[in-house]
Amino acid sequence: MSVSLVEPVVELIVELVERGSYPLVVTLMALESALIPIPSEVIMPFAGFLVYEGKMDFWLAVTSGVLGNLIGSLAIYLIGAKIGWDPVERKLSFLFGKSLRKARKLFDEQGELAVFFGRVLPAVRTVISLPAGLSRMDLIKFTLLTVLGSVPWNLALVYSGMVLRDNWEVISMYLDPLALAVVLGLVVYVAWERN
Repeated sequence: MSVSLVEPVVELIVELVERGSYPLVVTLMALESALIPIPSEVIMPFAGFLVYEGKMDFWLAVTSGVLGNLIGSLAIYLIGAKIGWDPVERKLSFLFGKSLRKARKLFDEQGELAVFFGRVLPAVRTVISLPAGLSRMDLIKFTLLTVLGSVPWNLALVYSGMVLRDNWEVISMYLDPLALAVVLGLVVYVAWERN
């Protein structure tokens, strides 16, 4: 039987999250929300694995994810409020061009509620803070809607990690092809965003 290519990476991430525990989850989720490409879809399910094993508390894991989302989102909000749209779009269009335009369109159409709903939309969730900052949305409303929108996302991801942990042997058979598909998908996404 061949050794999974993904298994050592999974073990490393679980070990790091276990060692760093809640502060590491906050840090990684803050980086993700600050446009650093560390997907929450990887971080929070691993916290869920540790919840399943009794090494983390469910609600503290969710709260850590939400707190990280808020910290990173506030940083991006402030960048939008201080810098303005043109410089932001010039600097970030290489990686986030279409997502930035989608977030701005969503914010223009839905107003402040876009901050809440944008937290669960994959192409928008990490960049919705920019148009909120650009429009100088009320900071208290932004904070409240960011927290409220981040809760269901983090709840679902931690819970999915708990469920996946219970079925790890079955899932691990599909992880190598899935990992390859994710890498190829990221390459295609970046190429698509550049056009």
